[in-house]
Amino acid sequence: MAYASLNELKIYRGMTSANTADDALLTDIIAAAQSQIESYCGRIFEEAAVASTRYYDAIDDVSDDKLTLYLGTDCVSITAITNGDGTSLTSADYVTEPRNSTPYHALKLKSGGSYAWTYNDSPENAIEVKGKWAYSATAPAAIRQATIRLAAYMYAQKDASVFDVTAMPDAGVIQVPQGLPADVKQILEPYRRLR
Repeated sequence: MAYASLNELKIYRGMTSANTADDALLTDIIAAAQSQIESYCGRIFEEAAVASTRYYDAIDDVSDDKLTLYLGTDCVSITAITNGDGTSLTSADYVTEPRNSTPYHALKLKSGGSYAWTYNDSPENAIEVKGKWAYSATAPAAIRQATIRLAAYMYAQKDASVFDVTAMPDAGVIQVPQGLPADVKQILEPYRRLR
């Protein structure tokens, strides 16, 4: 799903909804802006409609005490977990990290329980976690605004013959920075994944 709608971009650009001449182009630009934001931040901001399964190594992706499984990406909801020995775990067997907010970045088995992250034959891809892999259920308002702003910027590029050229402001020409606009970077900075 798109972080911003065609209508939101048209309102931001001062375009009427009746003007449909560039709708296909604007829709493509919204998708490109969203992709650029995801790449810059290193995360997806809105959950997929359907849960998917990710596989984890029972040695490399687990803490030394065998209680914490590091997900390596954002998770907004958990549907099912199968430990490497084939045991199905329920929400009574683990807690999410962080505990009271999303996105989750790890699953910690309860210390009073009888489970540890383990495997039978081979540790590679032994643990299965089915869930929705994103930062949140819907894109945060700041991400929606950054998408609209970046899409508007990208749309304006089609009319600028030398958009990537930096000119001297003293000469009466506006200086246009290359890459993401500074205001978009500022909005996105708190959302960047620490690598």
